[in-house]
Amino acid sequence: MKRALTVFALAASTLVAATSQAAPVYYRAVASGPAEEIPNGSPGSSVSSFEIDDLILRAEVPFRDLSSPTVSAHIHCCTIDAFRGAAPVAIPFLDFPLQVTAGVYSATFDLGDPATYDPDFLAANGGTPQLASGALINAFNGNQAYVNIHSAAYPAGEIRGFAVAAPIPEPGAWAMMGMGLGMLALLARRRFSLQPSLAM
Repeated sequence: MKRALTVFALAASTLVAATSQAAPVYYRAVASGPAEEIPNGSPGSSVSSFEIDDLILRAEVPFRDLSSPTVSAHIHCCTIDAFRGAAPVAIPFLDFPLQVTAGVYSATFDLGDPATYDPDFLAANGGTPQLASGALINAFNGNQAYVNIHSAAYPAGEIRGFAVAAPIPEPGAWAMMGMGLGMLALLARRRFSLQPSLAM
């Protein structure tokens, strides 16, 4: 009995430790020409995904149909208003695919590393990665940070999109949804098998 209580206490403490860690936060940015500070008619588009897990930022930036080849891309921060205005470069996308009109960029950034940031952004936000990361994360949460893809035809930016929180269902929610869909499929199959045959 004593051993069972010890095992239970250990399992409970492990569960508490696991749930006390902050969960990753997900964002999405839908970029287009009309969303630029000076809107344009670019046919280009992108639906970028971002994940912030403590001080790790993961970016997945697919893009397509740009009107001219890429020259650079960045995360800009921080606009004065949500979804409006322009802001300086916060994080340059190193190794972004250049001289193409379509592609995918994937990268992982350490927000605790000063080299991650544009030097001017770092200096403007206290000069430390702790302060810069705080400003960036607050901007992501306040819709004041955006991804911008620059091209030869639009060096100031061909398409851009503001980061917006994108809730991801918890594993339990996925399981419940799967069970619900399974039950619906079972009921539909049962209903179909109970229908009288229409064959003559």
